[in-house]
Amino acid sequence: MTERPTVCLILEGSYPYVTGGVSAWVHQLIRYLENINFVLYTISPTKDQPLNYELPANVITHKDMVLSAPTRSRRGPANVRALIDEIIAIHNPLLNGIAPEVDGIVKEIPTGYSVYADGIKSEAGWHLLTSQNQKKNPAYAFSDYFWAWKSAHDMMFAILGDSAPEADLYHPVSTGYAGLAALTAKIRKGKPFILTEHGLYHKEREMEIRKAQFIRGYQRDMWIGIYNNLSRLSYRYADLIIALFEHNRRLQIELGAAESKTRVIPNGIDVPFFSQVARRKKEGFHVGLVGRVVPIKDIKTFISMAKIVSETIPEAVFHCIGPTEEDPGYFEDCQILVESLKLSDRFIFTGRQDVREYYSFLDVLLLTSVREAQPLVILEAYCAGVPVVATRVGNVAELIDFDDRFIAPSKDPEKLAAGVRYIYEHPQEMEIIVQKNRDRVVRFYDRDKVFQTYGDLYLQHINASTSGEQIDASEVV
Repeated sequence: MTERPTVCLILEGSYPYVTGGVSAWVHQLIRYLENINFVLYTISPTKDQPLNYELPANVITHKDMVLSAPTRSRRGPANVRALIDEIIAIHNPLLNGIAPEVDGIVKEIPTGYSVYADGIKSEAGWHLLTSQNQKKNPAYAFSDYFWAWKSAHDMMFAILGDSAPEADLYHPVSTGYAGLAALTAKIRKGKPFILTEHGLYHKEREMEIRKAQFIRGYQRDMWIGIYNNLSRLSYRYADLIIALFEHNRRLQIELGAAESKTRVIPNGIDVPFFSQVARRKKEGFHVGLVGRVVPIKDIKTFISMAKIVSETIPEAVFHCIGPTEEDPGYFEDCQILVESLKLSDRFIFTGRQDVREYYSFLDVLLLTSVREAQPLVILEAYCAGVPVVATRVGNVAELIDFDDRFIAPSKDPEKLAAGVRYIYEHPQEMEIIVQKNRDRVVRFYDRDKVFQTYGDLYLQHINASTSGEQIDASEVV
């Protein structure tokens, strides 16, 4: 290619509006690949959200698709009834866990047109809705089922009726609605589609749905099925499917991803940035957690662990390092818990900080999350020379070399505390483990190498699309 290639990043509920691991990764990817133009296609719940990132100069376009207020057009398809019949026909394979071909449906939907209003008014559409309710939801009010069905299908049809920005390649960083937008763009524009999953979208949504008290009866199964099917459709249409670690790649295959299209590319960190941390011993024994004060990070378990550790290590000091403003109610609960456990003199909420300053003196890093993919804070701590104790979530067990001394089940403060005490009581052994971990990060998790791999993948797929060449995903760079 003679012109700078353009990649469309498709993002749902993250960058550039929400901070966090995925958003930070996206921002760093864009900045590193400065010879590639990026366009952002964001999918948001509401309009006019404030940006939490200053967009790099190589972001040339940003389109925000608001699910609650999609673009509408009076122009309908050439044959509404035939389109509705085709949509209804694909429900049978979807309900049986099979991702059907949707090329014809996507091509027949004009920009700005939502099928839902016409579909629900049709005899066939109404019969599908009522028969599913009678079959699977007889114990609950039909009105509850109707509004759940409407909400789900409105959002999907809003995506199908929207138009992605022009680009040479489409790259969603999740399945779900972002994956649906990517396969729609691929079908309409004939461009390649690379998928990266930092976590598994359908698994994360399932966890949330099962905890939600307001979702009753078959509605729960319906939503879980929808998110599973959105992932299946993404896997069917993606040219390349990337997981952060092998366990997740296997789960993608179990849900229908062709093994030949899958590969693992881990996240990386700025190795020189964290290698420069000068370690210095500080009076006391310092235990830190780097993360947002939000429920998913389970700061309350960190606080409970701190109470247990403080009873056997009197000089222990605890640092919760990260922003506190994202969930004020949860932060207040955590402050109250600290006070009630009489930890106020040794437990510090630092707010947003330069984490390197803390990596310089922390004796242990804690990760107490109930859900993660591949937590970068573990890699950062290793690179800076800090040992880690963490919950068994995402790729944590592999990062900690499957050493059960330093791994605990979620919400198990006693096992976490036991890991901290082991580190406190075995300083010489920990020096050997720390060096081994640092060497592993430098060898396998260098961010520059990871991002360059993405740059090479972009060019390879764009050039193949231009030339008409077929790529075997198992042989990509």
